[in-house]
Amino acid sequence: MPGVGTGAAREPAHRDGSQLRLLVLPLLVVLLVAGCRSEVALSAHDGRVQVVTTTGILRDLVSHVGGDRVAVSSLVPDGADPHSYEPSLRDIRDVVYADVAFSNYLLLEEQAVIKALDANLRDGVPNVSLAEGAVRYAAEIIPLVEDVSLDTIWLGMRVRGTGAAQGADRSSDVLLSATAADGPGQVFAYLTESFGDPSFSVDSADGFDSADGYRDDTATLPPDAHTHMSWAFTEPGVYRLTMRAQLAVTPETAPVAMGEQVFTFAVGVDPRSVPGMADATVLNSGHADLTVDLDERRLYLFADPEGGGAANQRVYEPADTVIEVPNKALLEVPGDHRFRFLGRPGTQVHQLPQAVLGKHVHGEIDPHLWQNVRNAISYVELIRDTLIGVDPQGAAAYRANAAAYVRELEKLDTYVRDTIARIPPSRRHLVSTHDAFGYLGQAYGIEISGFVTPNPATEPSLADRRRLTETIRNLEIPAVFLEPNLAARATTLTELAREEGLRVCPIYGDTFDRDVTNYSDMMRFNAESLHDCLTTGRNQ
Repeated sequence: MPGVGTGAAREPAHRDGSQLRLLVLPLLVVLLVAGCRSEVALSAHDGRVQVVTTTGILRDLVSHVGGDRVAVSSLVPDGADPHSYEPSLRDIRDVVYADVAFSNYLLLEEQAVIKALDANLRDGVPNVSLAEGAVRYAAEIIPLVEDVSLDTIWLGMRVRGTGAAQGADRSSDVLLSATAADGPGQVFAYLTESFGDPSFSVDSADGFDSADGYRDDTATLPPDAHTHMSWAFTEPGVYRLTMRAQLAVTPETAPVAMGEQVFTFAVGVDPRSVPGMADATVLNSGHADLTVDLDERRLYLFADPEGGGAANQRVYEPADTVIEVPNKALLEVPGDHRFRFLGRPGTQVHQLPQAVLGKHVHGEIDPHLWQNVRNAISYVELIRDTLIGVDPQGAAAYRANAAAYVRELEKLDTYVRDTIARIPPSRRHLVSTHDAFGYLGQAYGIEISGFVTPNPATEPSLADRRRLTETIRNLEIPAVFLEPNLAARATTLTELAREEGLRVCPIYGDTFDRDVTNYSDMMRFNAESLHDCLTTGRNQ
């Protein structure tokens, strides 16, 4: 039995469920999530090392290294989206019993998952962020490049810095709150969630309530992260939005003020006509974020008007900057009742698009390292050494298991490389709905040609569809790719594929399902799907 396998050594600090440091979590979401949960439930009475991971992919890697010396469970069920999954009470119970925890991090997981780990692990239990730690084992990381060729500015919210000087860590919260809005109509900033429902960060229609700390007009982000959202304005004209920022280091401590600023929008009008701002800088393209800087304790705009990602972003002072929302951003309110807050169906509003599918909070580094098998090998080596630290008596077994699995993964890496190499170079283009395949592209020579539509909340514009159609035709792309767990949200992709005679093929990004249940099978499946769908001709 493992050296930490005695019940006494692993007795949780909080055995009574009423005393657990449980997070307040929306349990209804748990009931709605469809997925295959790992069958193992962690226990204080199991002689094996108890391991909790965030995702099924990490669970599979740990299982190969740990063998029969570990019991491992994942918080995010197979088939669910780690970007948006909310943990259940059972998940938190598994965390309490864990002897070691593995997350991917780099902001892959929904922040509630990370909080469930950090708040409920017993003192002294190793809590390993694999994507960050694997760099010491020669994992290669790449920046998260955001370039979907939008016709308008792509506006989000961002936190720069870690807040370490104030005692913040990855479980801390940064609160970006709208406290006032002035303009001819209403302004909304909202995310389109996994099931298509809007989640509001700003809603001027019901006012701004200081009594509850502007709770209904607040976006909550972890340190050093940013998020995408749609911005809608119901009437043309000049809007001024007042935003304040606070850092909540822990749930028990009072938030620390991080500054306040007024941001100016020119909606459907000449940005040079804004009173008192004739000489202001106009932001009307590229990527920009309303940003709180935790180190400088102030708010500003952080933007790359020419595109190219965070490496090209620079600071713009709100007092000297106008954000343009042009008339080409006019959209009709869809018939879906969930968007009735924008007005009657068919009414025109100005909207800056969210630009990515579903709720999406992330950092500067692409977190999907495992799409390069060499990076998965680095994960395995870090898992091996962590398990040896927890269970020294099992060191020989962990080393043997890891060595055997690394040999398997090296063969897998060669197989993926050789399979994709057989695709004609002119056809190595991936069009999908999720930015999860940058490492796959870099490691194996696949060009990531973009997403289908910049705005999941509404139907894409004619310009969006025309641009995508032209890309597909110019590159002679024979197929587009969908992750099975996102297929229900990609009607635009399937419609365009049908119109253009394209095949719609599966590809796996963040999660397993009932058909693909382990990492090796996932990567092998992806390589074969890419080869088969990009090598053969279009549907006739």
